[in-house]
Amino acid sequence: MYDLIIIGAGAAGLTCAYTANGLKKKVLLVDKGLPGGTCTWSGCIPSKTLINIAKDVHTAKKYASLEIDTTKIMKDVRGVIDEVYSHESIDILTKDGITFKQGKSIKLIEPKIVLVDEVEYHGKNIVISTGTSPFIPPLEGLDKIDYLTNKNLFQLEKLPKSMIILGGGAIGVEMAQCLNRLGTKVHIIERSSRIFIRENEELVNILSKTLIKEGVNIHVNTIATSVTQDDGIISLNIETSGESKKIEAESLLISIGRVPNVDNLGLDELGLKYNRKGLEVDDYLRTNIHNIYGVGDVAGPYQFSHMANYQGILAVKNMFLPLKKKVDYSNISWCTFTSPELASRGLPNPLKKVTKIYSFGRSDSERTITKKDDIFEMRVETNHKKEILEVKLLAERAGEMISSFQIAAENNLTLDKFSSVIFPHPSYSEILGSLGKKAYIDKLLENPFIKTFIK
Repeated sequence: MYDLIIIGAGAAGLTCAYTANGLKKKVLLVDKGLPGGTCTWSGCIPSKTLINIAKDVHTAKKYASLEIDTTKIMKDVRGVIDEVYSHESIDILTKDGITFKQGKSIKLIEPKIVLVDEVEYHGKNIVISTGTSPFIPPLEGLDKIDYLTNKNLFQLEKLPKSMIILGGGAIGVEMAQCLNRLGTKVHIIERSSRIFIRENEELVNILSKTLIKEGVNIHVNTIATSVTQDDGIISLNIETSGESKKIEAESLLISIGRVPNVDNLGLDELGLKYNRKGLEVDDYLRTNIHNIYGVGDVAGPYQFSHMANYQGILAVKNMFLPLKKKVDYSNISWCTFTSPELASRGLPNPLKKVTKIYSFGRSDSERTITKKDDIFEMRVETNHKKEILEVKLLAERAGEMISSFQIAAENNLTLDKFSSVIFPHPSYSEILGSLGKKAYIDKLLENPFIKTFIK
């Protein structure tokens, strides 16, 4: 019998496997595909590779004329996928002491029994980390179209000359910008009033103007009504502001959401609870069957690989260690890798207590000024103690800079503490010191004892 059987070998599953293996537990990892999951094969890795290539091309095009070979680009993208997979392959797992089984059919038949292609495997604990799949809308004519999702986009031999993207979220906008930079004419179709509807409106408006300036066509308050394909051209019928229009392109990318992979796992027969958002888990990541845990995108509530890693480690520790710990999402962060990047940390302030927002712009930093057309906008919200609450950042390297706030908040360091750190000059991180100095001065001036000396 295994100590742990993990269904799903993506980011969450691999983290569970290696954490349990590190605790000297006998681990079985099963999946219908190869190890790596969405992140390796059709998500984080290939998308960021394509984004990096597009960024290089975009910068070069400011100073030189280029001929872009998208066949070579897509080959390089797949090369990076293969390189990443080489570090998490079946051979590597086996060498590290983790058993991997690949099967066309994977099903829970009892709380401690997993059936893989009609072979039973027994485990004291089970983790379900099956991830999510693209949501395919009930759009008239879509079933007759050769459409793309993130699953097959990166397998293209070359990039199309034009593309319609349904959805103005992270995947859709990231791909819109990088494909546009590589020569594809792009249309984003978004039914809401703006792209990134859950992000900071001020920063999203700045980003939207940047995308439009680069040549991306953004259609907001727009609904797709039907689609057809004829002689290699896709025609999408839309309604916007009460007016019917048609947009044509060589390809169509669907990126309007994700659905949890819960079908055909035997969950209903077992009585394991789930809903349209995914598995129902408690604060310890247990399902209603207490030896079965749910982690990663299939459990939510946040569909990020870094959250999958966090949950994977926590779930395994809760299984095998005596001290149980609840999930804590208060220090969450995320980043959309557009250019500039859009990053956030922390959750909204529900109590609406008095806070102060420290802002920083491009003209406030010598480092940002050195890069032509650079965009830098930062908003840091603190309470009266200068504890870091929410951070919103639109900038190159935003995904890296947001981590400094994560480290500070996780270790109960207030914003003013950045004032005592000596940062390299000129650097983006130096901006943290500037914000810290502002917070330090405010903290002094707000101190009743100090006020008696400066009247």
